[in-house]
Amino acid sequence: MISLHRRQLVLAAGGGLLPLSAPFAQGAWPGKPVRIVVPFAPGGTTDILARAMAPELGKAFGQTFIVDNKPGAGGNLGADQVAKSPPDGLTLLMCTVGTHAINQSLYPKLPFDPIKDFAPITLVAGVPNVLVMNPASADAAGIKSVADLIRYARANPGKLNMASSGNGTSIHLSGELFKSMTGTFMLHFPYRGSGPAMLDLIGGTMDLMFDNLPSAMPHIKAGKLRALGVTTAQRSAALPDVPTIAEAGPVKGFDASSWFGLLAPAGTPPDIVNRIQQECAKALASPAVKERLLSQGAIPGGNTPAAFAAFIASETKKWADVVKKSGAKVD
Repeated sequence: MISLHRRQLVLAAGGGLLPLSAPFAQGAWPGKPVRIVVPFAPGGTTDILARAMAPELGKAFGQTFIVDNKPGAGGNLGADQVAKSPPDGLTLLMCTVGTHAINQSLYPKLPFDPIKDFAPITLVAGVPNVLVMNPASADAAGIKSVADLIRYARANPGKLNMASSGNGTSIHLSGELFKSMTGTFMLHFPYRGSGPAMLDLIGGTMDLMFDNLPSAMPHIKAGKLRALGVTTAQRSAALPDVPTIAEAGPVKGFDASSWFGLLAPAGTPPDIVNRIQQECAKALASPAVKERLLSQGAIPGGNTPAAFAAFIASETKKWADVVKKSGAKVD
């Protein structure tokens, strides 16, 4: 088999040198199933996006793309597993703003380097978070708006239980930022993903959550959750009647959104990285996938590896400031 990144020329039948043609290059990889590691439990937005991309990539490359959930430690467990995987393009990570822009400021020590140990592929989607409450909990406390929530939380410190998908996730940090900007205190309960946290929120064990919009949307539409506000500076087209937290609180300047992307282990051949990015961009621009994500509140990505690397760097700086201001930390 011809190595993709070591030999760019092959001998033609007549003995001359010709550039390696696309069909030969594409036939050398993947050759076997590709694993997309999701560092959170099933049911959350990270999982939803991975399962949206896996069949599209499978069709593009003629090989199975398997979603493998490896939750734990705010996404660090799964991320570390990918960081230490062979750089052959057969193990990818569906990263999040938590694993690659927040955790290095939140945790005193990580088992991997979010920058040096990974090769950025592409941003898959950006999403707002949405502040949702269990309707029964909200009614019992007389909470119908963000302003009501602030008043109640100030008068009853520690009485409300706030769920998150894990320490260091944007869901957790959105809540911490809200608490610091409003002078409120709510008990934080980290889960191993948005899915299990959502089950307890709907069941009434938890009172509220700053969940990613795609995973919360079905429950909002079904009336199982009450949406009080979105965390972005602008309203979401998927929930146009739900105000932003900044306008509903009012909590001036509040802005905390999430994003998700694909990474490979550092050292993965650039031609493999570029091919995955190109197929992701095609899938995300296709009407079926694009409309599906937009209806769930996600904004499709598809940028180049270089652009995604620059985006991660800027987000790391932004969230370092958020972590510092919020006072959040994980021992």
